[in-house]
Amino acid sequence: MKVLIVDDEEMIRGVLKEYVEFEGGTAYEAADGMQAVKMCRENDFDIILMDIMMPRLDGFSAVKEIKKNKDIPVIMLSARGEEYDKLFGFEIGADDYVTKPFSPKEVMARIHAVLKRKSGDENNRDILTFEGLTIDIAGRNVYVDGEKAELTPKEYEILFYFVKNKGIALTREKLLTDVWGFDFYGDDRTVDTHIKMLRSNLKQYRKFIVTLRGLGYKFEV
Repeated sequence: MKVLIVDDEEMIRGVLKEYVEFEGGTAYEAADGMQAVKMCRENDFDIILMDIMMPRLDGFSAVKEIKKNKDIPVIMLSARGEEYDKLFGFEIGADDYVTKPFSPKEVMARIHAVLKRKSGDENNRDILTFEGLTIDIAGRNVYVDGEKAELTPKEYEILFYFVKNKGIALTREKLLTDVWGFDFYGDDRTVDTHIKMLRSNLKQYRKFIVTLRGLGYKFEV
């Protein structure tokens, strides 16, 4: 397990590195977003722990730049717990969000949860077709009437989760727990916002994502 730890606080990097190495992983450090982007261009990592507030290049900008070339899982680290920050992080492709101060053990648990989900996606080699909607699970590609849909990483995960649970009523709480990988405290706008964007990208095949009033959603063909 190769983990890139990006934070301008040396003490935080040191503590997380110690825990990663204690569990048999290899930790690499970057003190700001620009250094992280450069390291990702030159190396492959299994996952990134990315602070948000940093000099030179902030974490959000660094993630957007990294995601242009590599689909590396990212867990955002921030002292700010506002919902806007979390939503924006998920929209640009973050897989999880941890608010400071945090327990290093919790961060390690989040790392394992994200990597387990990613491994499950990669092991599924199915290509599924629903009318003109084609979903290549192995390649993480979605096609609408033969044209590739430009989905964010989180939209892919939501759609794949819907397909794997086809015909099953899914509450917003269930989606948050299984797709985001943590218990979400607040309202349900996180789920609704992402599904709104996903439906827009699926065009006429948005009809497969059915809203269950007062409950959640269901993928129904």
